Amino acid sequence: MSNQDFVQAPRDGRGTYLEKVTEAYERYQETGVIHYPEWLYGPPKGELFRVEVEDCPEFGETAELEFDSGRTAFLSIDMQQDFCGYDGYVDTMGYDLGQTRRAVEPIKEVLETVRRTEIDVVHTREGHDPQLADAPFNKLLRSKMAGDGHGIGETPPGGVGPLLTRGHENWDIIDELAPEAGEPVVDKPTKGAFGNTNIDMVLNRLGATHLVIAGITTDVCVHTIMREANDRGYWCTLLKDATGATDPGNRDAAIKSVKMQGGVFGWVSDTERFTEAVESALV
Repeated sequence: MSNQDFVQAPRDGRGTYLEKVTEAYERYQETGVIHYPEWLYGPPKGELFRVEVEDCPEFGETAELEFDSGRTAFLSIDMQQDFCGYDGYVDTMGYDLGQTRRAVEPIKEVLETVRRTEIDVVHTREGHDPQLADAPFNKLLRSKMAGDGHGIGETPPGGVGPLLTRGHENWDIIDELAPEAGEPVVDKPTKGAFGNTNIDMVLNRLGATHLVIAGITTDVCVHTIMREANDRGYWCTLLKDATGATDPGNRDAAIKSVKMQGGVFGWVSDTERFTEAVESALV
């Protein structure tokens, strides 16, 4: 991860990556804590706090992951009317909105907590330009098939605007979770965000090393972005109750897959454990 605030790791002696990995592993075995790596990022910019993460490294076990509040960003993914509102994209396809809206209240709770701290908030929003120049043919076709003839860029009967099209009410983030002044909103035409947007630049400007992730849908945009971020070296934690999907089975499987191999895409916690940790350390 490139950030001008990060400390350049030494290239010899105990400063090598493998030695630092071994050192961190041995410290974890002694304490049960995955410590903030000061050798890599420099002294904390804010306050250190710890969040319990589940099924780490084995199912049924827990660990504590240490965060620097000055290098942590809460990422709220695609909480748009098209995905969790009436007459939006998901509603048009006939899915139960209760399954995507289940994320609304937990995210609202997290926002109320972190907005009282120095933890940054970043939002994402999926949608296409009005000419659909950034929408692949096969994506448009699939959406039209799933929407009973009304796909991306078209307004369904009784709808409030063209589906997943930028600049329209149904494309925007719902009022309950609307961004506040100064909170970046990253617009993306894809399920992921790191390949087609400036999100990496935004997170680097904020100095973020650790991401706390929530939003919809768990198995699609949330999972894709978490995988992308993990591959770029961000420390990712998914708040499982603050995510929703069109299918409960897919949601559960997506959460479980994060935990495989000791946390192949990061870690999993929940809103209660995260907010309690933040409030006890920062508020």
